[in-house]
Amino acid sequence: IDKVKVLVVGDSGVGKTSLVHLICHDELCRAPSATIGCSVEVKLHEYRAGTPAERDFFVELWDIGGAASHANSRSIFYHQVHGIILVHDLTNRKSHQNLRKWLAETLSKDDMKSSSGYSYDPEQFAGNQVPILVIGTKADSAESLRERNVLRPSSIADECNADEFNLDNLQVKSLAPGSTNAVKLSKFFDKVVERKVASFQAHHSVSQVRRYRKNSHND
Repeated sequence: IDKVKVLVVGDSGVGKTSLVHLICHDELCRAPSATIGCSVEVKLHEYRAGTPAERDFFVELWDIGGAASHANSRSIFYHQVHGIILVHDLTNRKSHQNLRKWLAETLSKDDMKSSSGYSYDPEQFAGNQVPILVIGTKADSAESLRERNVLRPSSIADECNADEFNLDNLQVKSLAPGSTNAVKLSKFFDKVVERKVASFQAHHSVSQVRRYRKNSHND
């Protein structure tokens, strides 16, 4: 079974570890510990389920530690990525604003880093081909805030042409099979697989051209 790599990034404490555990095990993570560096969980995904093209893929979810002190060492996890999940806490507006920094960090190269960190430019990432999903956590707690008009609608999902949904990652029903959230997640994983397949086909085509040119030169 082939595999794809998905980064799960966001500020420390937004619930990335609980979210990944819920996605991969269909159960709650009652007492998640702080992620140091990175932890990896695996989910078996049925690509294009229910169609003649159905095929199983392993989705590796790379839960990246959000501590600011580890910012300089995180780039080692950002190679050969097929998808990105941006996670923010709906009760913490700053964590949503910081998603732009996380997107810039995961997609930028070292030579694009400024003295104050990675800078986000919506135009720069407008042509990004890596599928992105934005997930807001702690939705139940956010309801009371929304009633007091504290929360504002998300904008980064529109900026990077990403799907988006909110959930309470302490409720298994948040990703119940057939639910809107589960369908969006499945479609995102399908896009991630398609990205992997397209990259493989492009690489294979380039290799064929190089072999053809080499053989032609030898002749």
